[in-house]
Amino acid sequence: MAKKAPRRTAQRILETALALFNRFGEPHASTALIASELGISPGNLYYHYPTKDQLVGALFAQYEQALAELLPAGGGVQDVEDAWFFMHSLFELVWQYRFLYHDLNHLLSRNRQLEERIQIGMADQTRALRAMLENLRQAAVLDIDARELPIAANCLLVVLTYWLSFEYVRDPRHALEPEHGQAALLRGAQHALGLLAPYLAPPQRAHLMGLRDAYTTTSP
Repeated sequence: MAKKAPRRTAQRILETALALFNRFGEPHASTALIASELGISPGNLYYHYPTKDQLVGALFAQYEQALAELLPAGGGVQDVEDAWFFMHSLFELVWQYRFLYHDLNHLLSRNRQLEERIQIGMADQTRALRAMLENLRQAAVLDIDARELPIAANCLLVVLTYWLSFEYVRDPRHALEPEHGQAALLRGAQHALGLLAPYLAPPQRAHLMGLRDAYTTTSP
C-alpha cells in the first residue's frame, strides 16, 4: 500500500494554530507557541505566514469555503427536521472555528480586511436563513407574515453568532473545551429554533420538541 504524502508544513501550521486559537484564544496563542507545538523554528513559521494576521486570514479563508459549501442547504429546507439539521450544521461550523466568534471584537478592531469579509459572511448567512424561513412559510410549516422574515432571520443570526459567548460567560472554565462542544451546539440549535416555535402549527411544534428531546437524551 502506498504511503500517504506527508502534510505540507503550511497546512500543519494552520491545523496547529486553529487548535491553539480555539483552546487559548487567538490573543493568547503566540506564533512562538505555535512553532514550539509543531517543533519547528519561528523562522520556518514566518516563511509561510509572515504575520499573525496572515495566519488568521488563512484560517478565515478555510472557514469561508466551508460556509459557502454549507449555506445553499438553507434553500432546501422543507420542514422542521430539515431546519434542525441545517441549524445544527451551522453551529458545528461555528464550533470548529470558535476562536473567530470568541475573539470577534478583538479581531475586528485590528484587521480591516477581516472586518469586510466577516460582514460579507454574515450577509450570506442572513440570506440563507431567510431562504430557509421562506421555504417553511411556503410549505405552511411556519405561520408568519412575510414582512417578519427579515427580523426573524436576523434573530437567528444573532443567536448563531453570539451563542458561544453566552456559553462562555455562563461557564468560563469549561464552556469552550472540546468535551463540552456537543452539548453547547445542541443548546444553541434548540434556542435558535425555539425562536420559531410560536409560529409553528401544533404538530410541527410537537415535532420540534421531539427532536430537541431526542438529541438531548442521546448527546454525551
